[in-house]
Amino acid sequence: MAFNFKRSSKEPMSEINVTPFVDVMLVLLIIFMVTAPLLTVGVQVDLPESSADSLPEEQEPLTLTINSKGEIFIQESKVEYDKIIAKILAVSKNRTDTRIYVRGDKTINYGRVLEVMGMLSGSGFTKVALISEPYKER
Repeated sequence: MAFNFKRSSKEPMSEINVTPFVDVMLVLLIIFMVTAPLLTVGVQVDLPESSADSLPEEQEPLTLTINSKGEIFIQESKVEYDKIIAKILAVSKNRTDTRIYVRGDKTINYGRVLEVMGMLSGSGFTKVALISEPYKER
């Protein structure tokens, strides 16, 4: 039994050519592989004034405040600089995933706020953010 696979030139081709499809998919894969790391790199910065609404929190965050005199408060209790980490660990029950909001007075040195934030980050706290006042039209 012999099969005759001759086809006239007027009949449509019934095979699917996947080569262009594979070529396009490979190009898209390369593009996504190159651009994906670029999209995730960045520095997260909270600006002093913002018109954005606050996000709902499932857990009460800790608030660390630095007033205009340079005094540091956790919630409403005053804390010495060298006892900040011990106090926050005690309040958060040793959970380093606790969200900590840092509030710094406008008139204090920005370096002081960064020093406190760096100390918190260096102690393993990963969710440290600045708090700002809502933006007011002037």
